[in-house]
Amino acid sequence: MKPTNYHLFDFLDFDPELKRDESLWKAYKPTSVYERDGDIYVVIPFQKQVLANDMEADMSVAQVTHTLIIRMYEPKIIRIFIDCTDGEKREKQLVPNDNSDILQFSQRVRRMPLHLEIGDNCWTIKSGDGIRRAFINNNDAPIDHWSDLQPAPQPTIDICFYPDGQREVRLAAYDHFSPPRYDALPIAFCKTGNCNNRATLSFECKADECFAGTGERFMKMDLSGQTFFLKNQDGQGVNNRRTYKNIPFYLSSHMYGTFYHTTAHSKLSLAGHSTRSVQFLSDQAIIDAFIIGGDTVEEIIRGYRDLTGYPSMPPLWSFGIWMSRMTYFSADEVSNICNRLRQEHYPCDVIHLDTGWFKTDWLCEWKFNDERFPNPPQFIKSLKDKGFRVSLWQLPYVAENAEQIAEARENNYIGPLTKKQESEGSNFSALDYAGTIDFTYDKATQWYKGLLKKLLDMGVVCIKTDFGENIHMDAVYKNMTPELLNNLYALLYQKAAYEITKEVTGDGIVWARAAWAGCQRYPLHWGGDSCSSWDGMAGSLKGGLHFGLSGFAFWSHDVPGFHTLPNFMNGIVRDDVYVRWTQFGVFSSHIRYHGTNKREPWHYPNIASIVKKWWNLRYALIPYIVQESLIACHSGYTLLQALIFHHPNDKTCWHIDDEYYFGNDFLVAPVMNSENSREVYLPEGRWCNFFTGQRHNGKQWITMQDIPLEQMPVFVREGAEIPMYPEYVECTDEMDLSKSVTITINENFNGYSI
Repeated sequence: MKPTNYHLFDFLDFDPELKRDESLWKAYKPTSVYERDGDIYVVIPFQKQVLANDMEADMSVAQVTHTLIIRMYEPKIIRIFIDCTDGEKREKQLVPNDNSDILQFSQRVRRMPLHLEIGDNCWTIKSGDGIRRAFINNNDAPIDHWSDLQPAPQPTIDICFYPDGQREVRLAAYDHFSPPRYDALPIAFCKTGNCNNRATLSFECKADECFAGTGERFMKMDLSGQTFFLKNQDGQGVNNRRTYKNIPFYLSSHMYGTFYHTTAHSKLSLAGHSTRSVQFLSDQAIIDAFIIGGDTVEEIIRGYRDLTGYPSMPPLWSFGIWMSRMTYFSADEVSNICNRLRQEHYPCDVIHLDTGWFKTDWLCEWKFNDERFPNPPQFIKSLKDKGFRVSLWQLPYVAENAEQIAEARENNYIGPLTKKQESEGSNFSALDYAGTIDFTYDKATQWYKGLLKKLLDMGVVCIKTDFGENIHMDAVYKNMTPELLNNLYALLYQKAAYEITKEVTGDGIVWARAAWAGCQRYPLHWGGDSCSSWDGMAGSLKGGLHFGLSGFAFWSHDVPGFHTLPNFMNGIVRDDVYVRWTQFGVFSSHIRYHGTNKREPWHYPNIASIVKKWWNLRYALIPYIVQESLIACHSGYTLLQALIFHHPNDKTCWHIDDEYYFGNDFLVAPVMNSENSREVYLPEGRWCNFFTGQRHNGKQWITMQDIPLEQMPVFVREGAEIPMYPEYVECTDEMDLSKSVTITINENFNGYSI
């Protein structure tokens, strides 16, 4: 058989020439529908297809049946579940699993019993309030698609869902050129040998539909036309298709979202392989999808958080300045930097020690170097007395020559390597770690928590849970295959660090890079290894906006970028990049300076005075940031909000990825070029320039040129009330938020001077 170039097979990862034992099984129209315990069960026959451009049923093979379960929840959530695996495993997983590590239903999530009404060639599914929630067409021709003059297609499954009772989300039942030539299938599964190992689900897509979310996506706001491989990996920058944080959730401009409850490696095509369909492919023959309705973006994202958990509130001190670089190597070096910050009156709350606090740089043993850091508890206490808290870097892998390697292997705290990997060696990473800590094993998790507890007991306040995107795929883990663990690993890793930190310090916080669905419960996350350049800054912002549309409230980024070009370690960071990125950081949920070389502001003498003013503004804004953070922890809001949060019906806003709402009142437009100019889109409303007091009407573009380096385009809603701190402080320990004052943006407001 010659390989086909047919796009459907492309999406399903078929190679008919090389994989002759693979087969595709397509869903046909249901044979029966019935109620059980408030759910609707749809019995679907699947028929093997001939792998050719002109697909047809392979009648030499008998049909098989699988059952689609439709379940309804308040608020406005429909769950569709089908298990296409075989044999005993399928029987065990016949009903949806509510007890996974990902799901954490809120009190708002309540089952709504569904009822079946049988009509002529159709079934209507309604909730107890009489509202239609799904419609199953059982005719041989699709509704509203074919006339009497056109030939009817092959019978297929054709279901429309109405999560909010109004808007329709329809399976992509008729995405084809002619019935044998399909671009998408509504439901299907793939088989290799005797194993059903992939499943696909497709929804109909409209020509004008836009999409966002899917994780920290370093792309334009509208993701339509894109296809993503949902597999966490080291992004190695913020300007490519790789990403540290894949989230199996997308948001549609037609006001619904879909969350795919899985940890399997998956594909998601948002009108990419076919402009008529949203296609999802899981490397597990199970589909468990939640369709979330809502009238606003915030309502849809809140529905997603109702399923997977809400963010917790970070501690007050975390909203101050974090100072770091890769890396500090001694207690004396750190103390000198902290002393200078205080002497020169740079407010700061956290000093972060990156890879150099161990005996050997990068060799993570969860212990201080006793020569360069001779008395860690006293060192940490002395910093705390000056208002500095200590954050520490580490990772979830054990190195071959680490002190703990024998203990870890003997007790299976790291997944033992297979014989194949032992003989061939690991290509896991250039860092060549011997094993991944097995967080599927409770004893390994407790062991890891014990390593962190010793550090937290000394006074450390935060663990940087770096890496976690990749695991050793040839290792054996206690309770999960590596293929299903890889994406979930970030959640299990961060959960362990978060829990022990909260237990010891009382503050729930980590500083994490990787993420999967549910990780928003364990703030906070930062954007990875961006380049110290304009494109690095722009890519970071794109990632942060999509991340906020994926259920995450708190997100940061390395100011002023992590590495330089062309010299990775020792290139010069431009003064204007440093200032403009500082301004972006001030209007982010958290702000940390970090990078491959010196990041302290006095190393940039021409701009140090400007930077200090913006640091002072950051502390003045903390009452507002706290206010908006509390809102985000109990809603669907995030701190960095894409414009579509407030203006989903403004088509322009679906294409803006270089400005954002900061909380619900500020509109921030970072300058990301050396020309000191940009165009700013002001959405509907009346806007006031926060620094000049100049007023503008919304629904228009304004051109801003010759923007002074010490200024930034920041606007605030007319009539907004902004709580701010009126006094200079060295750190948040000196703050009493009851002293906050409110600035009202009214006719008397003439701008805020920094």
